[in-house]
Amino acid sequence: MTILYSLTAVEKTYRGREREVRALRGVDLEIEQGDFVTIQGPTGGGKSTLLQLLGALDTPTGGSVSLAGSELGRASAKQLGALCASEIGFVFQGFNLIPTLSARENVSMGLEPLALPRADREARVQEALAHVGLADRADHRPAELSGGQQQRVAIARAIAKRPRVLLADEPTGNLDERTRDEIMDLLERLNADGLTLVLVTHDSAVARRARRRLRLDHGTVQDITVPATSRQ
Repeated sequence: MTILYSLTAVEKTYRGREREVRALRGVDLEIEQGDFVTIQGPTGGGKSTLLQLLGALDTPTGGSVSLAGSELGRASAKQLGALCASEIGFVFQGFNLIPTLSARENVSMGLEPLALPRADREARVQEALAHVGLADRADHRPAELSGGQQQRVAIARAIAKRPRVLLADEPTGNLDERTRDEIMDLLERLNADGLTLVLVTHDSAVARRARRRLRLDHGTVQDITVPATSRQ
């Protein structure tokens, strides 16, 4: 067992002019390399805050967050940027594609921070698009693609950097059930190949597909995983 993330007594407090908001309250959590974890919970329960900490986009107010042994709270902005660029892939509900660029160009944009040689960059783009089944749509712009195809481009952009972990925030939220299931099939194949998945979702049908299910409410985490033998 290799621990990828280790969170100890993590607190996150946002201070406004009139009040404080404790988004996370003493969270202890470990996520193994190669795991598939979903996070559910009510709006405002801390899910997005937790995902930002896992993605090195923010640092905790208290406690510690480590990724592969590196303490994120003690890292410099430059070090955090390097981690985001090389170790962590992101996928969002809104796809976040640049409408004037082709699928190939959108995926390539995600590799810019790595400063790869041109040949290596092009090879990674082609490999990633093929991996998500869009090699024949490489020259299409987002408006020429379905919602599911756009999300596949977003996933290709995330995996082209060959990250340790893919963090997904409601990646199927804008999709119909059939397309949702196709995207989840794709994510499960990536996980089977060794990619760690951490996915925030309101959809219990999505959450049930994970090996590990967490519920985040009022800043505290509860493991609600159902044993494999008990799943329907």
